[in-house]
Amino acid sequence: MDNVSVVRVFTLSGLNEAMNYRVVLFTFTILYYCIILFFNISIVTIIVLDANLHEPMYVLLCTFCINGLYGTAGFYPKFLSDLLFASREISYEGCLLQAFVMYSFACCDLSILAIMAYDRYLAICRPLQYCSLMTNRRLSQLVCFSWLTPLCIFSINIVLTSQLKLCGTNIQKMLCVNWIVVKLACPEADTFPNSVVAYMTVFLYVFHGFFIVWTYMHLVSTSVRSKGDRAKFMQTCIPHLVSLSTFLFTIVFDLMYMRFGSTDLPQSLQNFIAIEFLLIPPLMNPIIYGFKLTKIRNRILDLVNGKRK
Repeated sequence: MDNVSVVRVFTLSGLNEAMNYRVVLFTFTILYYCIILFFNISIVTIIVLDANLHEPMYVLLCTFCINGLYGTAGFYPKFLSDLLFASREISYEGCLLQAFVMYSFACCDLSILAIMAYDRYLAICRPLQYCSLMTNRRLSQLVCFSWLTPLCIFSINIVLTSQLKLCGTNIQKMLCVNWIVVKLACPEADTFPNSVVAYMTVFLYVFHGFFIVWTYMHLVSTSVRSKGDRAKFMQTCIPHLVSLSTFLFTIVFDLMYMRFGSTDLPQSLQNFIAIEFLLIPPLMNPIIYGFKLTKIRNRILDLVNGKRK
């Protein structure tokens, strides 16, 4: 088998079947990516320019959309380029960079969702202390944590992967995944440090999940006590729950399939499973929040009505 220390290119065999329909796929993909860019950039712009939206919940939504732009930028431009030029290859460095972006994007999403849950917990369960607890400084610290933690963890992970001697160049996906690259390591390569970091990462983000469950146990128990709290819960927590459910479904389904799934499934279905976390959440999240949150919806309607006039 090829040694990637010499052959500095991976083959993305998940693209094999896609090349048969590359013109149609390119057309639909570029349209879909433009829609993702439009909705996310619109939400970010509205929040940044409107001083009335400079509140923790909207700042976190802005961060959420920026992360969606970051994650999709790690996949769609490369995928579109592959379709345009009929390429199935990615450089060794480009593969590691893409794997880093994919993992850090997914973990940052979960961190932001955890912070959103904490923000809603303070707003509904401890409203009198909300302003003193969710200060601008605290918010900045939490946002920095949501970004820096996955960036640091996966920097270590990618550095460890880059030290491995690889004995294969074929990645059976449409994009690079760190775990798949590690599986290409030669039998004599020591992948134990990679496994340790992977399990530590899983533990950290499973803790995020338990924290979200804990906050919602309190949110539900508080909301049932009064009509006002129920209204606030329905208005601000339902979009969060939909985003959380979609994120968990797409990520967990992909991880479970990657570890235990059958390779007998059609390649097109395998490809969809592999990239669904880049298809559904980045578009659905800004749409759900844009229509459900009153201030965002009203601001959008004002802009639309203003253009009509």
